[in-house]
Amino acid sequence: MKTTIFLLLVILLTQSGYTPSLSQPDMKGKQVSVVWQNVKPSGYIEVFNGKLDKITISEGKGKISNDHFMFRSDGLSRINLTFSDARLNTGSGTTVVSVHSGDNSFSFFLRDVTADFPIYIPDYNVIVCLTEDKRTYTEIENEVKGRRLLTNLQKIEAEPEESFDSASVHTKNLVCPTWLGISRDIRIFEITTPQDMDMIVPRMASSPVTLPETNNTNVTYGYMTGRGQGVENNRVRRLEEGVLPILNTIQMDGDIEYLSTTFVTLEKSALLSSTPLGTHYLVADNSSYGHMFTPSQADSLKKYIKEDSIKNEETVLYFRAIARNSASVPRYAWFRTLRPGSGWWEKLKYSYDDKSGLSFYSPDRVFGISLLNGQPLPDEEIAVLLQPGEEAVFEFRIPHNPISGDRALKLAALSFDNKLAECKKFWKDKLQNAASVKVPETRIEEMIRAGLLHLDLITYGKDPDGTLAPSVGVYSPIGTESSPIMQFYMSMGWNDVAKRSLDYFLDKQHEDGMIQNFGGYMVETGAALWSMGEYFRYSRDTAWVRQVEPKLLKACEFLFQWREKNKKQELLGKGYGMIDGKVADPEDQFHQFSLNGYAYIGISRVAEMLAGTDPAASARIRREADAWKKDIRTSFLNSMAGSPVVPLGNGTWCPTVPPWTEAKAMRLMYLNPETFMSHGTFTVSDAMLGPLYLVFCEVLDPEEKASGILLDYHSDLFYQRNSAFSQPYYSRHNWVQIRLGMVKPFLKTYYNTFSALADRETYTFWEHLYKVSVHKTHEEAWFLMETRWMLYLENEQSLALLPGVPRKWLENGKRIEVKNAASYFGPISFTVVSNTDHNNIIATVECNSDRKPTEIKFRIPHPEGKIPSSVTGGIYDKATETVTIKPFSGKADLRLEY
Repeated sequence: MKTTIFLLLVILLTQSGYTPSLSQPDMKGKQVSVVWQNVKPSGYIEVFNGKLDKITISEGKGKISNDHFMFRSDGLSRINLTFSDARLNTGSGTTVVSVHSGDNSFSFFLRDVTADFPIYIPDYNVIVCLTEDKRTYTEIENEVKGRRLLTNLQKIEAEPEESFDSASVHTKNLVCPTWLGISRDIRIFEITTPQDMDMIVPRMASSPVTLPETNNTNVTYGYMTGRGQGVENNRVRRLEEGVLPILNTIQMDGDIEYLSTTFVTLEKSALLSSTPLGTHYLVADNSSYGHMFTPSQADSLKKYIKEDSIKNEETVLYFRAIARNSASVPRYAWFRTLRPGSGWWEKLKYSYDDKSGLSFYSPDRVFGISLLNGQPLPDEEIAVLLQPGEEAVFEFRIPHNPISGDRALKLAALSFDNKLAECKKFWKDKLQNAASVKVPETRIEEMIRAGLLHLDLITYGKDPDGTLAPSVGVYSPIGTESSPIMQFYMSMGWNDVAKRSLDYFLDKQHEDGMIQNFGGYMVETGAALWSMGEYFRYSRDTAWVRQVEPKLLKACEFLFQWREKNKKQELLGKGYGMIDGKVADPEDQFHQFSLNGYAYIGISRVAEMLAGTDPAASARIRREADAWKKDIRTSFLNSMAGSPVVPLGNGTWCPTVPPWTEAKAMRLMYLNPETFMSHGTFTVSDAMLGPLYLVFCEVLDPEEKASGILLDYHSDLFYQRNSAFSQPYYSRHNWVQIRLGMVKPFLKTYYNTFSALADRETYTFWEHLYKVSVHKTHEEAWFLMETRWMLYLENEQSLALLPGVPRKWLENGKRIEVKNAASYFGPISFTVVSNTDHNNIIATVECNSDRKPTEIKFRIPHPEGKIPSSVTGGIYDKATETVTIKPFSGKADLRLEY
């Protein structure tokens, strides 16, 4: 009865215009106090979604004039704020109070001020509390500190170092389909996760292959080894030698063990490093999701599509399963060969010839060749009785597109083992031409080598010297997302591949100078210029700079004109001189900090590139870059002053910054009524596309207070196990952590992110943590770059070695060895050998180029945290466990005795 009366009352009140709320109601007379210590505050109060009634001083000597305040002393200062209109509701439209006081300006949600949790901001020496709370600053500070609470970062620092084993028990274990191909060529095959059968999907880059025989729908081929899909998780996958794009699978089905091998090669030609390979980059682009073409590019594309359609041979997928009876009695093995369709129920017309082993739509449209023990497979589905220890060998071959019967018979006659050996050599030759990295963690060492080949697999274009499209999984190249791919190529010494990949962005530049290739993203121009500057830092290729200078200048002029349009009086302090536009999928056409960060670092790198070849242009671009940086910083600091503070885990509160200048709060605080949640998280705008990019893009220095503030609230609000949500490699916090020497937080992010996002058997990465978008090389490349930073990282004229490696990598008998890795300072090689059982660790480093660093900072952490009793070869710093070698002559030897 009471419930019925309550509901009737709610209905009546709602009809009369009253909206019930579970949050605090709007209030008049709300009073809070702002308390400073050891500063001489002056400034003014601004209220958003409310109205300030009056300001009074209750402690300290000062004066009040309307909404302004000024104190004459720097002891204890306290003002009381009374509001005539205060909205304390949960949700949008709530009252925000801004305390403008110079460098220590801040804002807060009025509703957040409570008796139990006053707003304590130690960085600014200020506290906001209820006016009825008469405690001093020191008393409140002591009470908060007395709780002995910790932020997320402080908790990580107090824990043991993270490892794959400690992370993987908590993180998702995502199994990912495998892509196989020959690199440069868009004719690839996807080995999907099993459904009612095992599935193979031919693709043209990310586009499906369609055939008239399959009603112009996506072509899929199903097959099966073993009795079927059962309750056991009975399959283990592994790449050949742990790294090559050749998939091996072990499947235990009762007493029968099925050992399968799958790889892709050419139909006729030998797969050699000298074999002309590839697809024109525009055709590859057209076959990838999200591509964009100018009218002239679209016109050129027609010619290349026509040329590319004429192929004298197909890429071919080879599959072999060896069934072995491990029982002491005879046992049956089962095979089901290829059938078109995505399931057993799909009835597509095709034929199988048991005399030749050919599967075909018509005699001249063969899609499969099947063998059993080297002879044509007698039946499409078959049971084979095996004696104890006996083996049966089941094979099939799939041309990427159907071929004639004559070609199929020639293909059937080729040796599986010879083609496999040829394929292995092809991929191993590529690795031989890259830097060598050996670390005492097998998974990581394999992921470095496998990762390089995964990137190369879908970097499409014409060898030996054509423009390359550094695709990012199913997507066409993107200035931002392709950047770690190209930069890892540079790090591994593949400068030619990197340069040809950069040519993609220059070749597709728009007439107005803009660089834009994907999904309307407006951020690509700056990001692409940044990668070009990185290439120059690695290569010092002045001849290339001279060649591309007109395009570099054109891109800069495009950005300058765009910036000029935003030099409006109404934007002063809130986007003045900053460009506006979307940076990723969300249609957020604002003055975003990440957009402007990339633009700044891009033109800054161009100024650096031109310094030796065109000093006048370099100086002009440098002046513009400096002015742009100043404007970004002004708007950033104003945004930080106006964005409400948030609580951290240690009881303190922290300033925040919205992702763009138009916002008055972080977007996920919902100051305004919005429905923007996307990509599986609320945090996209603030955490993955937000102001932390200003540190990464060199607008903010990692050491300055604002950078620390960003990292503090990001870590407490936006990360799970110090890894971002949904698409975690979009967050740049791990670069900030490694630059600041935060080894434990760095490793926490490193291991938790890749253990969740990468397939733990094949090392292929997903794009998102909810299994969307396979073979995502953007994510994989950032993992590879984080590994590179872990091993070596430049900072101006200093080179840091092992700045982020785990302590366990230096346990007794372990060795870290890097040979001919590329850096800003030229090729570098270094080795560390741990002999802790004999109380020493020895290290060597060599970098003999004419641009070698002035100093080496070699971090050598003892596995048990011991401090060396003596160090030979440099100066040891106990706090960072680092030996500094300065001056550095080009070669050095270190010995640490314990």
